[in-house]
Amino acid sequence: MEWLQLIYGFFMANLLGYGGGPSSIPLMYEEIVPHYGWLTDEEFSNMLALANALPGPIATKIAAFVGYDVYGWAGLAAALLATILPSAAALIVLLRVLQKHKQSPVVKGMTLLVQPVIAIMMVTLTWKMAKTPAESIGLWQTLIIAAIALWAIQKLKLHPALVILAAFVYGGLVLPYTI
Repeated sequence: MEWLQLIYGFFMANLLGYGGGPSSIPLMYEEIVPHYGWLTDEEFSNMLALANALPGPIATKIAAFVGYDVYGWAGLAAALLATILPSAAALIVLLRVLQKHKQSPVVKGMTLLVQPVIAIMMVTLTWKMAKTPAESIGLWQTLIIAAIALWAIQKLKLHPALVILAAFVYGGLVLPYTI
């Protein structure tokens, strides 16, 4: 029965995840952590950080990890199919419709007004994910690390994977001696 839950959970998260992988992450989080309890907040945060450091689409990496963790190779296959198929089918159908009606004010309104919703979903997920490090290493250290990461990505134009790798190094080599 778990493989059906994997299919349903990842299918719904990716079907409703307008905007690609990043907008699917909060929806996946809701299915993976609070709804089904496949991972804890901390496990999800760790998995998301590592998945962001690896090449390829984030949604498929999350599906592969969680699917395998929950139900082995069959779970991996089920979660990947449920993640890929809705997007592929929707892309084919919606692109044809949008191309046909691209000048329509309704289509323009739909695509513009969904963006603030996605932004709020990302802020909410960020808030939830920030609680774990704030509780374990302290609020100030969390804020300082977040500020440095923002600076490195925005001002130095470092690739996010390099920033995540630096955070792993800092967390493994420096942090144990400071807390």
